[in-house]
Amino acid sequence: MMRWVLLLLCLASPAPADTVVATRTIRALEVLGPGDLALRPETLPGTLTEPAQAIGLEARVTLYAGRPVGIGDVGPPGIVNRNQIVPLAYSLGALEIRAEGRALARGGVGDVIRVMNLSSRSTVSGRIADDGSVHVGPGS
Repeated sequence: MMRWVLLLLCLASPAPADTVVATRTIRALEVLGPGDLALRPETLPGTLTEPAQAIGLEARVTLYAGRPVGIGDVGPPGIVNRNQIVPLAYSLGALEIRAEGRALARGGVGDVIRVMNLSSRSTVSGRIADDGSVHVGPGS
């Protein structure tokens, strides 16, 4: 019986983990490299635990030296800027519609942003593709 209690206590306690911290002040929109991050032996919820999780990503907010890097503080590098003219694409089966739009936010590949269709002046949401186009509609 005592063995089971000890086993349960070991399983219930959180495993020690490291937290990723910035080694210098990093401005928003900078792409992170290996020298920009370090590990601190501390467990904080909502933060990165490995520098490899952030290398090559872009800082979405200013990251201050010695402070933990949160999961939402980094993201894919932006390829579409606010107010940029982008191709809009809608496809459903054999139907394909293309138009031009103005991006209302900045974003990277896979991000969902709002775009104003320049022809109809309506605002739609779509996912940014690898080529910088924004795909709207089902499955995007």
